[in-house]
Amino acid sequence: MNIMKERLAFFLPGLYEGGAERVILNLVEGISTRGYPVDLILARAEGPYMVQVPDSVRVVDLKASRVMNSIPALVHYLHQERPAALLSALFANVIALVSRRMSGVPVRLVISEHNILSSVTQNQADLRWQFYPQLARWFYPWADGIIAVSNSVADDLVNTTTISRDRIRVVYNPVVNSMLGEKSMTKMDHPWFRLGEPPVIVSVGRLTTQKAFDVLIQAFTQLRQKHAARLLILGEGEDRPMLESLVRQLGCEQDVCLMGFVQNPYPYMARASLLALSSRWEGLPTVLIEALYLGTPVVATDCPGGSREILKNGEYGQLVPVNQPSVLADAMATCLIGGTHRPPRESWEPYGLDFAMDQYLNLLLGV
Repeated sequence: MNIMKERLAFFLPGLYEGGAERVILNLVEGISTRGYPVDLILARAEGPYMVQVPDSVRVVDLKASRVMNSIPALVHYLHQERPAALLSALFANVIALVSRRMSGVPVRLVISEHNILSSVTQNQADLRWQFYPQLARWFYPWADGIIAVSNSVADDLVNTTTISRDRIRVVYNPVVNSMLGEKSMTKMDHPWFRLGEPPVIVSVGRLTTQKAFDVLIQAFTQLRQKHAARLLILGEGEDRPMLESLVRQLGCEQDVCLMGFVQNPYPYMARASLLALSSRWEGLPTVLIEALYLGTPVVATDCPGGSREILKNGEYGQLVPVNQPSVLADAMATCLIGGTHRPPRESWEPYGLDFAMDQYLNLLLGV
């Protein structure tokens, strides 16, 4: 018997370059393949990941100039469509909670926290984030469920908002799926990866203060004094002018490439001699999990967030202190000369799509 499943909705500011957006895309695709009608609601339907939305998912564009301005359109959507459940992420969490209350529609609402809220608040110039912990204290208790993507994120959320830890469920991001390996095999003709070329260190992420690419470039410059190597950074963001200036200042233009945003970074990651994560804080860095799955050795900062959790206290990859280029340079050198083993299967198994989907669906459906 064919039983019609209930409609589920997911709400984001947009599909911009970021780990949370990639996680939600994995979720909506996986859940739609299980036969659920899925709506992906965007405050504004824009961003580099728009091309990755599967045909089975309906995109609802609220056409708001800012996320905060999307409340009337989201209230209208809830009145008209009445989904069984709604999941939100990022700055959209508060907007979703307020919209649900204003609509009066009894939709089950689950919010998800993807980052270390205290670190975001301290390092963002945007005034919205300065007030966000107070907004979270007021509005997060209205949610039917609260998801944190790592234990570190959950603990920080408790400390920042005073929400009871019992109300927060830790669900690891659905990162590993069958398409990841296939995408990594895509033909890629970058001259740095040809036979006989020096080893390539790859790093992936938005060019922002959080990712500390300035520290990575400084560390690479120190490494290069002793070892032939190249650094390829995949990502785009507001720190590009500063990073380009730093590369020129350090005289490493021939060996450092700021390649910009790449739709499919996996061929580069799979062929890299090392993946480096230099972040000052993280939630649950997707790129680390992807690197483990692809068998790429990892060096990461032991920053606030999920890096230590993913790397099992350094068992699956090297952990180094934040903002210390010399220590990062030494760790990368050790890795390049063969001091790091290929990550084992159990390092990435907890982040499989099916396991995470089961937990998300249980929370969304209230079972």
